[in-house]
Amino acid sequence: MATATPTKPPLRAIGDATNPLALWHLLSLDAPTVAVVWTWFIAAANHIRLPLASTLAMTITVWMLYAADRLMDARLMDARLMDVHLTRSQLSANHADLEARHYFHHRHRSAFLAGILLGSIALATLLPRLEAEAIYLYLILGGLVSGYFILIHATRSAHRLPKEIAVGLCFAAATFIPTVARRPDLRLSLLPTALLFAALCSLNCLFIYQWEHEVSRTSRPTHAITHLALRNLRPLTILLTLVSIALALFDQHTPQTIPCATAISAALLLLLHYRRRAISPTTLRAAADLALATPLLLLPFLHQ
Repeated sequence: MATATPTKPPLRAIGDATNPLALWHLLSLDAPTVAVVWTWFIAAANHIRLPLASTLAMTITVWMLYAADRLMDARLMDARLMDVHLTRSQLSANHADLEARHYFHHRHRSAFLAGILLGSIALATLLPRLEAEAIYLYLILGGLVSGYFILIHATRSAHRLPKEIAVGLCFAAATFIPTVARRPDLRLSLLPTALLFAALCSLNCLFIYQWEHEVSRTSRPTHAITHLALRNLRPLTILLTLVSIALALFDQHTPQTIPCATAISAALLLLLHYRRRAISPTTLRAAADLALATPLLLLPFLHQ
């Protein structure tokens, strides 16, 4: 068996680093931006004014989670390069699962680790300013997320779980917690919109997965549910758009702006899917997350 030798990152990993949109993604700022926009938007649509500490804590926590996840994925690069039992072809196949964000985090891991440390300190100072009910709900969600992190990074069971679906559910739950913690009476009425947003986040992950793997013969195993969803992405996206529009038109208990934002985001994801071959991989990945920032388009329709 040949000894594995280091290989240089593909040009797609570094070629878009000067593009502001791509850099926003490479710095792991995309997910925190979407999270804080939706957290604020959901509260504002229900006439709730969140304290600054709540949105700051959301931003810091999501950035730390995503940066840590990408660092842990990138950490596998060193392990793979040290494995003398891997052939050159196996090493190339393993690296096929790594994208620009992984190489960027690997290259700047010291800076990201320092950022995570500072973020932890900042988060500790913000926690006493959060409501007890919100902290309680976040602890439950945090336990689920931590368990999932262990399954993905410390075991070989990741392919047994529908990762993209799990990410969508957890991400949506995190954005709705500040609102329902302050208004528990809204839990049932906001459940349909929360499920729609979870479906949107899952579609975002599924589209990205398909784009990153459709040109590669090698990809990590997927869960059966994920595989089924990947084969029906376009009809699922159209269905989500139509259901969101119907909810906005006919559900009198839901702020119309929330399902409207979901519908617009789903349509933008589908548009990006049709235009994917005309956009560079890293920019396309960033654009998929930017498509979820549609609440910013609906600011004129919010009434505090």
